[in-house]
Amino acid sequence: MADSFVWYELMTPDRTAAADFYAQVVGWTAEDAPGMPYTLLKAGDHQIAGIMETPEHAEGMPPQWFGYIGAEDVDTKVKAVEAAGAALQLGPQDIPGVGRFAVIADPQGAKFMLFCGDGAAMEPLPYMTPGTVGWNELHTQDWEKAWAFYSGQFGWEQGAQLDMGPMGTYQMYKIGRDFDEGAMLNDPQWPGSAWLFYFAVKGVTEARERLIAAGGTAIMGPHEVPGGMWIVLAKDPQGATFAVVGAEKEA
Repeated sequence: MADSFVWYELMTPDRTAAADFYAQVVGWTAEDAPGMPYTLLKAGDHQIAGIMETPEHAEGMPPQWFGYIGAEDVDTKVKAVEAAGAALQLGPQDIPGVGRFAVIADPQGAKFMLFCGDGAAMEPLPYMTPGTVGWNELHTQDWEKAWAFYSGQFGWEQGAQLDMGPMGTYQMYKIGRDFDEGAMLNDPQWPGSAWLFYFAVKGVTEARERLIAAGGTAIMGPHEVPGGMWIVLAKDPQGATFAVVGAEKEA
């Protein structure tokens, strides 16, 4: 069984401002987590993501979104990914009442977290429901090496390939379902290797207008992609890169 993304987290210097921004752009509702300085972002009753302020030990790190990949046993999986060339950055350690996690840098430096929750996870919302994460995209230096790592460690299945001409191959992948949920590509212009997450919205044109009005920056788009979806690549007011995906305009 494939190990999928189970949580997303923004590390930023201003948790409150970031929560207000994404509530306006994506439509999430924000609430404080009980007993800790952490903001939960929800689509309806479903918790989708969280926001934490940049800790002192990571001061100076640019604001960034991270993905958590589920693991049945975090400690065992840490040993496996290290043997495959990844590096342990933090942990494994417990979040009381929540679960156990570890911070990993893949063999080319892209960071992600491993996570095992203490309780049963909610059933995921249908694919592309507004407020969910609709696409998980890895910008890296050698996608074939990245693919060997992630497919070998997490059981992801190779999906369609898109020839992008001079930009090379856009390799899509499946995570335990019968449709593509993300892709990997070589991107020498990207700063190092990192994950980019696309948040589903009803209409990307309106989302672009909202993000600009809320102080964000539209880098690219609206731009149509294969499958009839549209995307906008953006930065939030603190500088974290993200994207939105959906129909061109709200129905």
